[in-house]
Amino acid sequence: MVDDKNASTHYNMLLGFIAGITTVMALTLLFCLFWKRIIPFLKQPKTLKGKQFKTLKYDKISLRCFNLEELEKATQNFSQDCLLGSGAFGNVYKGTFELEGILAIKRSHSESFLSMEEFRNEVRLLSAVKHKNLIGLVGYCEEPERDGAKILVYEYVPNGSLLEYMMGNRRRSLTWKQRINIAIGAAKGIAYLHEEVKPSIIHRDIKPSNILLGEDFEAKVSDFGLVKSGPTGDQSHVSSQIKGTPGYLDPAYCSSCHLTKFSDVYSFGVILLQLISARPAVDNAENPSNQHIIDWARPSIEKGNIEEIMDANLFCESEPCDMKVMLQMGQLGIRCVAQEPKHRPTMTQVCKELEQALYSDDRFTNKDSETHGSMEHYDFSQSYVSIDGVGLEKFHVDLDSFSFKSTNLRCLENNSISIDIDKNNLRRI
Repeated sequence: MVDDKNASTHYNMLLGFIAGITTVMALTLLFCLFWKRIIPFLKQPKTLKGKQFKTLKYDKISLRCFNLEELEKATQNFSQDCLLGSGAFGNVYKGTFELEGILAIKRSHSESFLSMEEFRNEVRLLSAVKHKNLIGLVGYCEEPERDGAKILVYEYVPNGSLLEYMMGNRRRSLTWKQRINIAIGAAKGIAYLHEEVKPSIIHRDIKPSNILLGEDFEAKVSDFGLVKSGPTGDQSHVSSQIKGTPGYLDPAYCSSCHLTKFSDVYSFGVILLQLISARPAVDNAENPSNQHIIDWARPSIEKGNIEEIMDANLFCESEPCDMKVMLQMGQLGIRCVAQEPKHRPTMTQVCKELEQALYSDDRFTNKDSETHGSMEHYDFSQSYVSIDGVGLEKFHVDLDSFSFKSTNLRCLENNSISIDIDKNNLRRI
């Protein structure tokens, strides 16, 4: 009986041992299966509203990846007090960080048309290109589980966008020198994308709100969400779905879907005309026919009457505006918007011509021999004259009604004004 009991005990121990071994083997098998199959599956690209989403962390981008909580803290939970501006794709906030200082935070609207691919496109591009006239990207934030958060963190530029000055939101206007220097800086940034980056990059959305102004009013081209790689090899163009902003879209691109670098040149030509006139690309408010700035400005520029389309603020500067430079900028703008893309200059040529116009200005050289003499030696057919080193603007004045030839200055007309001219004192100017 004792033997039977011992045999039963040994049998139960054997069963327990076998069960233990089986359990350990089963757990080991499950662990291997989980490690080799489940973990890689979890690491695969996730889906966001039916679309594939791959985190930028897998792209080996050398940028800081911010989390949403620290961005909320830096912007006081994206409060209106920190709002710098708002656009169709999202809002830009001013964020204050302990280490980085002040940065600009661009948060896309959840319902915006900016796709995740366009977001990743901008991050990849800005992490790869570096130029003083392109906005610098500091980091990004992407959290698909938080309503597909798409946030870019940029360097902060204190003077806003070119659009704000054109609309008068900054309570001050840009001087003529600032305007041409902004044009030169923006042209250099775009030329860098076209000529120095390989493969070349076409911006596709050049407009005043995408030209930011730094501390010294230097231009910085921004918003690279719609960029497209340019043609390579023997290609003359790339086929592309039409994207951009009405008023700045190249008609040749719209009609053919053939995107070239000259599409950016066209948009830049519109901006040159806006820098001169401070008018919108398409005037919806005052003109029921929605006249484009090109059609409005072309007749005056072709006749050489640049003063007819100039922003009235340019006539109120302490330093006289250089009409010759403004006319050259307008003529260049008209060439940039030529109907045939092949007749437009490259952005490199645009930059060179703007610099030549600025630095060939007589006021940058001291030609005393050309400034001495009496008034009879000067050609008064020009809009701008220099008498003994003093720059003067010439206006067409009817002494009876005191009416200005420039339509932008008719607000200054006053029939009650009388003008007395002392010819003796005038000769001594």
